[in-house]
Amino acid sequence: MSTAAAFLAIAIFAVAFFFIATERIDKVKVVLVASGLMALTGLIPGSEVFFSEHEGIDWNVIFLLLGMMIIVGVIRQTGLFEYLGIWAAKRSRGRPYRLMVMLMLITAVASPILDNVTIIMLVVPVTIVVCNRLHIPAQPYLIAEILASNIGGAATLIGDPPNIIIANRAGLSFNDFLVHMAPIVVIVFVLFVLLTWVLFRKEFRYHAEHVEAVMALQEGRAIKDKKLLIRCLIILAIVIFAFAMPFITVNPSVIALLGGGVMALVSGMDAPAIVGEVEWSTLVFFAGLFVMVSGLVHTGVITAIGDWAISIVGDNYFVAATALLFGSAVLGAFFDNIPYAATMAPIVEGLTDGIADPRTEGGMWWAFALGADFGGNGTAVAASANVVGISLAGRAGHPITFWQFTRYGIVVTIFSTLVAWGYVYLRYFS
Repeated sequence: MSTAAAFLAIAIFAVAFFFIATERIDKVKVVLVASGLMALTGLIPGSEVFFSEHEGIDWNVIFLLLGMMIIVGVIRQTGLFEYLGIWAAKRSRGRPYRLMVMLMLITAVASPILDNVTIIMLVVPVTIVVCNRLHIPAQPYLIAEILASNIGGAATLIGDPPNIIIANRAGLSFNDFLVHMAPIVVIVFVLFVLLTWVLFRKEFRYHAEHVEAVMALQEGRAIKDKKLLIRCLIILAIVIFAFAMPFITVNPSVIALLGGGVMALVSGMDAPAIVGEVEWSTLVFFAGLFVMVSGLVHTGVITAIGDWAISIVGDNYFVAATALLFGSAVLGAFFDNIPYAATMAPIVEGLTDGIADPRTEGGMWWAFALGADFGGNGTAVAASANVVGISLAGRAGHPITFWQFTRYGIVVTIFSTLVAWGYVYLRYFS
């Protein structure tokens, strides 16, 4: 491709990224127009854009998301998360810090299994009901939950959308994420729980006279269909087991689709209701984003950036990993970490291609993943979970401003990234 084509691809991508980051125009419309322009101007590899994982749409990512959306959509009908939210509130007996810790724990444990965006959609409404009953501001608890979801979601391949993109580009398995990401996520989450006492201590309110209103809630009534819940949990356990078993060699997207199909079958839900549970706009966004990135790959922009990066870092791979970790955290904090991960993944692939030592190569990918995931806590627009949670809070009468979220998010991002830096050095480069 010519230099003119490369500059045109960069221009289209940069303008689109600006509108995605600033949210001045709906991001789905932006990627559709941008990908259409790249196709119209011949910047993408023709029909290959629909079939090539490296220069086109990565259907494994799309179908993995689709299958998990169906699974979560069916589980949503059982009332499981309403039950857990009420249970946590009653066990805390209205004590602010104890309530926050329990809600964060539920969020962080569930996020690696069902993805952090969906968990926020399920947990936020319950949290608001509990806070209203206790006559306390919901914002601190909602912010803490969102931050916890981004930390917890980093633990697995399916917990955070950037991980899905990274896994498919790097050829990493579900078990790879459990072995390499879960340990540092557990450490960071435990420290984060302690940090929340410092961050939110001035926001804690306790009204003993309103505790009885929460204790009167009956969590058992939240379960709408006990038999369906048992079936769903069995199927979900089988899906997670299949993800983790090394002798099952099919792509995780196939497992997720099969699990979603079986869960839809046993749910008894009508097809339109099941289809309605799928976030189609998210899937279209991913597809359009992959086409945009394919324009950069096809015109040689990604290769040029990779060669430039290699010429700077040379053989000092710890410096490269440090730059990836902190650079991803900073950039991921100001731009949605999904398009950031999709853009950077082929560049990181170029950086790691010449590394002979698997441990060092892995360290580069994990530094990238940790930076992208933890950077999602940096600002109110850094991750989809942040945007969704803040939107739900605003509609429920508990508005969270950009800076109200960001003043906590930046602290948590700096803290978690520094801890991750030490982990990356000790595990992969010491």
